[in-house]
Amino acid sequence: MKDFTLIAYRELLIALKNAGYSFYTFEEWCDGKAKGKYVILRHDVDNKPLNALKLSILEAEQGLSATYYFRTSKRILHPDLIKEIASLGHEIGYHYRDLVDASGNAEKAIKSFHSNLLKLRSVANIRTISMDGCPWSKYDNRDLWKANNYRDFGIVGEPYFDLLNSKLIGENKVQYFTDTARMWDGDKYNVRDKAIFPFSLGSESRSEVVHSTFDFIEKLSTNTMVNNMMITTHPQRWTDNKVEWTQELIMQSLKNRLKQLLIRFR
Repeated sequence: MKDFTLIAYRELLIALKNAGYSFYTFEEWCDGKAKGKYVILRHDVDNKPLNALKLSILEAEQGLSATYYFRTSKRILHPDLIKEIASLGHEIGYHYRDLVDASGNAEKAIKSFHSNLLKLRSVANIRTISMDGCPWSKYDNRDLWKANNYRDFGIVGEPYFDLLNSKLIGENKVQYFTDTARMWDGDKYNVRDKAIFPFSLGSESRSEVVHSTFDFIEKLSTNTMVNNMMITTHPQRWTDNKVEWTQELIMQSLKNRLKQLLIRFR
């Protein structure tokens, strides 16, 4: 079985269920509904929205709900597709990159944010947002909130401020896993899409970090994973189509090399 296929993702979901995790959307976490041992499934839809629909159907078949963050560009914003994902019980959120698109102009960016939020709200109920890391840009979309407050726009949460930060301690702390770089331990290729607090797996050392989805499944089966997690995927990476799978592998390998250079010289 190859990694980063729908088959592999389904096996990961089953392993999470078998390990006793409850599943919540990020919106539900913000509303204080997440209890016990839980996982928040998050998907950043940067490309190939049809792949997001396939993941959403797979999750619904397992009786699970996830959070899908959509950008508002024409190639991503497909209202009927987004409504179908929402109808399966999933949360829809805004994957914002307005500061980058405004070349760092905060006044222009906040107007763009409001406009894009309204555009997406005409399709679905939007209560949470998540920044687009945009590794190629010198601007960090999170800086939009240095002079603004997303709660003024009816937003109840943004993962990088409300969940993936050092203020959460003890049982409230949520471990972050992301498939950025097409692996689960791609920190050295990761420019912005990461938690603020240091990575750890309970009492395990940094050398024992999960690498592949199959490593993930194995650790779940041996009950060595942390209690609370957010797992972020990028749906364009997950496919059973052999040509699409190979293209993504080649492109991501190239991106990883470029990101290493970017991190070194930035």
